[in-house]
Amino acid sequence: MQHYHIAVLPGDGIGQEVITESVQTLEVLAQLHGGFRLDTHEFDWGSDYYLREGAMMPADGPTILKQSGFDGILLGPVGDPRVPDHITLWGLLLPIRQQFDQYVNLRPIRLLPGVRSPLANKGLADIDMICVRENTEGEYAGVGGRVHQGTNDEVAIQSTVFTRSGTVRIIRYAFQYAREHGRRKVTSATKSNSLQYNMVFWDEVFAQVAADYPEIPHEQQLIDSLAARFVSRPESLDVIVCSNLFGDILSDLGAALAGSMGLAPSANLNPERRYPSLFQAIHGSAPDIAGKGIANPIASIWSAQLMLDFFGEHEAATLLMRAIEDVLTARQALTPDLGGTATTHQLGDGIRTQLRTLAH
Repeated sequence: MQHYHIAVLPGDGIGQEVITESVQTLEVLAQLHGGFRLDTHEFDWGSDYYLREGAMMPADGPTILKQSGFDGILLGPVGDPRVPDHITLWGLLLPIRQQFDQYVNLRPIRLLPGVRSPLANKGLADIDMICVRENTEGEYAGVGGRVHQGTNDEVAIQSTVFTRSGTVRIIRYAFQYAREHGRRKVTSATKSNSLQYNMVFWDEVFAQVAADYPEIPHEQQLIDSLAARFVSRPESLDVIVCSNLFGDILSDLGAALAGSMGLAPSANLNPERRYPSLFQAIHGSAPDIAGKGIANPIASIWSAQLMLDFFGEHEAATLLMRAIEDVLTARQALTPDLGGTATTHQLGDGIRTQLRTLAH
């Protein structure tokens, strides 16, 4: 029997609510499947920890996670009105991504059964994309600084960093993903008409890597018109490979097109498995509804499904995805963001009940 050791970081706001449903769902699935088991260890890192300790996590947080031998990390949303956003991001998530070389941010963008897209006349077959986002460098490399602060001569510089190795590996991952999953096309998001150095470099690397996959059609498109294409012709897109910032923006847009930010999962992957990978819903901590018990847990549960799939537990992952889709199709236990009146727990419990039904 396979044994997986999972670090659980509920995060802030609605994090505790949605992560609880995710962990309970994983536990039920492991019992039903019988071929693997999960041990979880929870960490209280996040904004409350920052307000107590002056940091989002201990200085040796990544070392703790690495030395504890975790196979994966399940993270809730992070963010609090009392803490500036750049502190929450750079104090927790980005150090883990970078130190664990989680260079692939994989974000499915899919209209699920029973969910209505805000786009008129678009069905399940029209919204089915995979965003492959570079996750450790690019616009989020953290290179830059400020001088003469508070004066009229103040200067702020933020540099985008594209390395050849980093650019090659993320674009190659996108093509390899397309090949292994029978996807029909890879589209590169660029802005090389105005960013004449780093994005021209990105375009050149994209063309070089694409030559190794002659059977897979490929194209590149400027980010502004590509964003418009997400809305006007989502059915024309399949695998999209993007820099760190472009992927962040496009996948949030895609989540809205797919019906709700509460349905948007992600996987931060170290494909070589030298470090644990991290799985999280892409939505925020929603402090306006925190504690009300009405947050949609599906994005977090779907992220756990991506974790199982990454572990190679494909049968269990398929079963969980089927249960999610069945519950959405029945439309009997939906949270308010999906037009229903169910609580977070009721939706999570509906998925677990359907798992039991499917397993027997």
